[in-house]
Amino acid sequence: MSGKLPASLLRQFAAVVGPAHVLTGDAAAGYAVDWTGGFTGHAPAVLRPGGTAEVAALLGLCADAGAAVVPQGGNTGLVGGGVPLHGEVVLSLARLDRLSPVDLDAGQVSAGAGVSLQQVADADPGLDLGVFIASRHSATVGGAVATNAGGLRVLRHGPMRAQLRGIEAVLSDGTVLSHMSGLVKDNTGYDYPSLLAGSEGTLAVITAARLRLVPRLRGTVTALAGVGGLDELHALARRAVREVPGLVSAEFFTQAGLDILVAHAGLAPPLAEPAAAYLLLEASGPGAFGNLADVIGDRVAALAQSASDRARLWSYRERHPEAAGFLGVPVKLDVSVPAAQWVRLASGAAAVVTDVDPGAEVITFGHVADGNVHVNIVPAAPADGRHEDAVFSFVASLGGSISAEHGIGALKAPWLRLARTEAERALFARIRSALDPSATLNPNVLPR
Repeated sequence: MSGKLPASLLRQFAAVVGPAHVLTGDAAAGYAVDWTGGFTGHAPAVLRPGGTAEVAALLGLCADAGAAVVPQGGNTGLVGGGVPLHGEVVLSLARLDRLSPVDLDAGQVSAGAGVSLQQVADADPGLDLGVFIASRHSATVGGAVATNAGGLRVLRHGPMRAQLRGIEAVLSDGTVLSHMSGLVKDNTGYDYPSLLAGSEGTLAVITAARLRLVPRLRGTVTALAGVGGLDELHALARRAVREVPGLVSAEFFTQAGLDILVAHAGLAPPLAEPAAAYLLLEASGPGAFGNLADVIGDRVAALAQSASDRARLWSYRERHPEAAGFLGVPVKLDVSVPAAQWVRLASGAAAVVTDVDPGAEVITFGHVADGNVHVNIVPAAPADGRHEDAVFSFVASLGGSISAEHGIGALKAPWLRLARTEAERALFARIRSALDPSATLNPNVLPR
């Protein structure tokens, strides 16, 4: 079912969540577009449940009515996976915002799907969330788990899946699954929380998660160094991984992206001299300053220890996702390759794009040590898939993935065959059929 919903179904929805939390018409419009402006759909209704029981009741109604559902968290995704592109009902989880007291014995916390990542990070003064992403103030726990969010500290703590110690979720027929005990050792069957991480709302609706917390960084030092090229940058980052025990992050950006931020975002150049590329390193603990200084050597660089100075250096990297938006509506791609191929990816991505669109602007930045590059494109030619095809085909030729962090969503679905075999895609479809036989949940994302 798509398009206008029967009035009787809307009344049933309202009986579950209250009329104020069933949005239609203009009130629903903001839920039907992503923050990049690249994906716009239509939602015949937006449902805003206040708890797991209400989620279960709503999903049961939708399954019985044949109404497809797109779960939506903070709507900070970049591949259209949370946008009702085919007229689906939007299930907004924003009201599932309960954050439990921190379990200090376990170093864990239970959080509703609508809790922001920053709220989790701030839950205890001595502990932190291991995942640190630029959109942490608006990105929510449910969406971050559903997309297996990565971010700036994967090198140290892993992606969102690595933070999971339990999950609560609802199947499309309204069945509630809850395994929130937080046990680190628990070999009692299938690890379905890990399966739901990265499932993009296709297998179940995540309503809460039990998350591990990590010690808050102490004695943190941030360094930004200018380098002559991406070969040098990669070698320097690999040296930091080997020689800096407290290394937390290894990030990069280029002069092209920096020039845009200087021109449009009011940032001043970070160093006395421009460079072809910039390596941002962050480390914590005893000896961090000396360790980073030893790695950087005599290169032009800035090292910061105070919170304000560190934030200033980080702003050059964290604001890079905005850069392409100053020039137009961007195509945002997020890819990864084996470590040995990273330089080829980072240095060659722009050329494969301009081969198919000579007037395109290409901005690259991202994570050096885990093989990940964000390729942001402002097209000159029609955005008809040529840019994705060029980049994804290049990545596949290097043995890489067409989605390192953002998921498949609507943007990358036509190219999944480049990253997953026919047998793997068939397995995905079998899993989906088992957990969502009614094809209610995000039916246009991932194979079914």
